[in-house]
Amino acid sequence: MTTAAPETPIGTTSDVELSIGGMTCASCAARVEKKLNRMDGVTATVNFATEKAKVSYPEGVQVADLIATVVKTGYTAEEPPPPAAPQEAAPPADDDPETASLRRRLTVSALLALPVVLMSMVPALQFDNWQWLSLTLAAPVVVWGGLPFHRAALTNARHGAATMDTLVSVGTLAAFGWSLWALFFGDAGMPGMRHGFEFTVSRTDGASTLYLEVAAGVIAFILLGRFLEARSKRRAGAALRALMELGAKDVRVLRDGREVRLPVAQLAVGDRFVVRPGEKIATDGTVVEGVSAVDASMLTGESVPVDVTVGDTVTGATVNAGGRLVVEATRIGADTQLARMARLVEDAQNGKAEVQRLADRISGVFVPIVLIVALGTFAAWIAVTGDTVAAFTAAVAVLIIACPCALGLATPTALMVGTGRGAQLGILIKGPEVLESTRRVDTVLLDKTGTVTTGRMSLHEVYVVDGTAEKDVLRLAGALEHASEHPIARAIAAGAQERTGGLPAPEHFENVPGRGVHGRVDGHDVTVGRFPGALPEALADAKNAAEAAGRTAVVVALDGAPVGVVTVADTVKETSAEAVRELRALGLTPMLLTGDNRAVAEAVARAVGIGSADVIAEVLPEDKVAVVQRLQREGRTVAMVGDGVNDAAALATADLGLAMGTGTDAAIEASDLTLVRGDLRVAADAIRLARRTLSTIKGNLVWAFGYNVAALPLAATGLLNPMIAGAAMAFSSVFVVTNSLRLRAFA
Repeated sequence: MTTAAPETPIGTTSDVELSIGGMTCASCAARVEKKLNRMDGVTATVNFATEKAKVSYPEGVQVADLIATVVKTGYTAEEPPPPAAPQEAAPPADDDPETASLRRRLTVSALLALPVVLMSMVPALQFDNWQWLSLTLAAPVVVWGGLPFHRAALTNARHGAATMDTLVSVGTLAAFGWSLWALFFGDAGMPGMRHGFEFTVSRTDGASTLYLEVAAGVIAFILLGRFLEARSKRRAGAALRALMELGAKDVRVLRDGREVRLPVAQLAVGDRFVVRPGEKIATDGTVVEGVSAVDASMLTGESVPVDVTVGDTVTGATVNAGGRLVVEATRIGADTQLARMARLVEDAQNGKAEVQRLADRISGVFVPIVLIVALGTFAAWIAVTGDTVAAFTAAVAVLIIACPCALGLATPTALMVGTGRGAQLGILIKGPEVLESTRRVDTVLLDKTGTVTTGRMSLHEVYVVDGTAEKDVLRLAGALEHASEHPIARAIAAGAQERTGGLPAPEHFENVPGRGVHGRVDGHDVTVGRFPGALPEALADAKNAAEAAGRTAVVVALDGAPVGVVTVADTVKETSAEAVRELRALGLTPMLLTGDNRAVAEAVARAVGIGSADVIAEVLPEDKVAVVQRLQREGRTVAMVGDGVNDAAALATADLGLAMGTGTDAAIEASDLTLVRGDLRVAADAIRLARRTLSTIKGNLVWAFGYNVAALPLAATGLLNPMIAGAAMAFSSVFVVTNSLRLRAFA
């Protein structure tokens, strides 16, 4: 009998993120992605702007195999440092080694190319043998300045591929080679030779035509474009780097009653640490000692510090703005809210929207098509005009103008800036596909408790019979309720403490099932809750009115006689009404969704400006999904805003899920957008930001597509000098990145 080997569970995969080096354009990213996706069971997404590959791979495939595949494609790959490693401050854009090297190469090339371009364009500067000085200056630019392009083109050729570097290398080397032939074997090297410059292709004697200014000028222009692009890409990712650098570097941990300063990496769950005024809170935790105010503006965008006391939770990287706190660590390292925020932002930046996938497919086949178009242009000019010089000039212009970089940068740079700006404002966009959803949404379902309201009961009105002081009734009721843990009791006790200034201690306390609480306070028998007998007319009317408005009313009885009615209710957030107005301004229909009774729901809806027709009340948690699906069947595109575990399924079912960051982990994980603050106005901001980011992406793509569609025919028909083509190509990429950077000003 033979024993079968245990089967590998079907669908078991692992995820890894690889840092990819050596990519110079979108077609490079498309090649790496294509090679990785050809591996059995591997799914990869390669982002040119972030220079990272997000890869899912099955059992049997090792990370080393993925890296080897990338290396065989002609690029480098490595795993990034583990998330728990402390984040060092990123160097400024100009001090980044790669950017600094590019700047040096650009500076030297520009200084050498400028005289060549001026002498070639201005006949008055062309002294005897000027062409040989031009060759001396242009040669280092073509050979050394263009070395990255030539090296990449050679590497790609070895792998049977062509990229934007191929176009630049072939075009500039062809121009330089032609110039060498004209100088050494033609008439261009003769003393007294003069050379004009035209913006279009003209018919001239090939033996006396030089393209040194094209070879040197194009390389200088493209190096300038690459340098500006590199700086802009670093600025685009600055928000994420700033987010990662927010955390404290060390912490004062309590050890045997003494404060010991340790690196944050050595902190463990359960450790208690001290946070002095002005210091950053080292990690997520619970306050166990002290009272203070915490400034969370760097994480939530909320400028007003939040008061905290014993039992309150605090978040790592926020700043203690008041007194001394002792905090017990509950989350460390990659589990903290800061790390989770950074991870969400980075995942969003590494993803691809549907519009970008189309651009990637075009970029992947664009370069081979351009090479064919260049050869066709050369052949057509020869056939029509018989002029080899004009044919060569037009073909070189086609090679140089057709860079697909703008296509590759259109989406990722806008995503990087948009998601980074969102993180600064306390808005976390989970992925680029979310952007498409925000454009279509027309209905937004608002969970009531914790979203529109605070989720906490608070004291509202106090009604008393004639001859009784409101303060006295409230003081006695608050004293008794202070001994109870019921949410309504806590609301009455807190309100009474605030309004009366102090509460006496009850001499006796009893919880009476179905009736409320009973006890003796200041020599009186006090009962708070239901009253079994008839109420005075004034109190009965007040109780009925409060309940009709959706509030909870309890009766206060003194020595067996009813003397007052106290009402409590879940408080509507101060900003909720404004948030509803902002959502309407975006063309959305806000609807209130709650499990509470209809009277309570309609009272809250009136307070925030939602009509009764748009209130869905008395809905069980499991029925919230059915409500979302019903609206979708009616043809609506639904967004859902919620914060509780009971909202998670509805958030996942909705076309767009927005979770309040003050809510549960289940709700946050199920959502598409996370609003770090508990302010409903941020929901409108999040939708505006997502729509603005999508609009920027589309604007970039329209420019990139339009540029290539318009420029290629101009170059092929001889209406563009190759050097002008090089400048236009370089600045098309810069335009796209600069347009994306406008999102940094979103407010």
